[in-house]
Amino acid sequence: MLELATVTLASLLAGFVDAIVGGGGLILVPALFSVFPAAAPATLFGTNKGAAVWGTAWATAQFAKRVTMPWGALLPAAVAALIGGFAGAWTVTLVSPTGLRRALPFILMAVLLYTLARKDLGRHHAPTLHGRSQAAVASAIGLLIGFYDGFFGPGTGSFFVFLFVRLLGFDFLHASAGAKLLNTATNVSALLLFGLKGHVWWHIAAVMAVANVAGSLLGTRLALKHGAGFVRVMFIGVVSALILKTAYDSFVR
Repeated sequence: MLELATVTLASLLAGFVDAIVGGGGLILVPALFSVFPAAAPATLFGTNKGAAVWGTAWATAQFAKRVTMPWGALLPAAVAALIGGFAGAWTVTLVSPTGLRRALPFILMAVLLYTLARKDLGRHHAPTLHGRSQAAVASAIGLLIGFYDGFFGPGTGSFFVFLFVRLLGFDFLHASAGAKLLNTATNVSALLLFGLKGHVWWHIAAVMAVANVAGSLLGTRLALKHGAGFVRVMFIGVVSALILKTAYDSFVR
């Protein structure tokens, strides 16, 4: 009972953070590994997806009510993210992600430094592409980061947000809204694979999903209330935490 209460609370907090800027896995995955140390890693990853997919889907729906979503670009990008997720998950069965694991802290550091150096980055919504060009770039982002999510995973939501801001000219609020849709697609992709292989504790995932949606509701409301500046600050905080976590996992543990 205590174990379920612990991971449910972690899922609530993960849903809150994930709804704003991504990075909920930074909270929930370590909590699952801590509470269930004897479980197979694939089962814990699958159970995490079983909860997280509902929070990201709920956040997408909430953002869509209040933020203008370029569906013509985002829907093809979501399909590309779904395909990329499957391809990444298949690739990880053939190739070890060790090299990427060691490179990730440096990639995230470059993202953080670029964001800090560009004080106005993501503060104003001024899309630089439209129509087919926007759809093409968004789909490329979906395919690339979707593949990354299936292959390795940490920081997927943050990468979506950063690339939407940098390449499409979105502000952080609109980028976060778009990222939720694509992250939902990659979560669905991973959940299907884990579910088909029997690596999901559905009874635990169902309870965590309710908490994840509750956290997502609160996080989405705060993001919509406080706007792009607030999301930017959260982005910087989450990326900083990801740098520390991935560096520790790669070079210390």
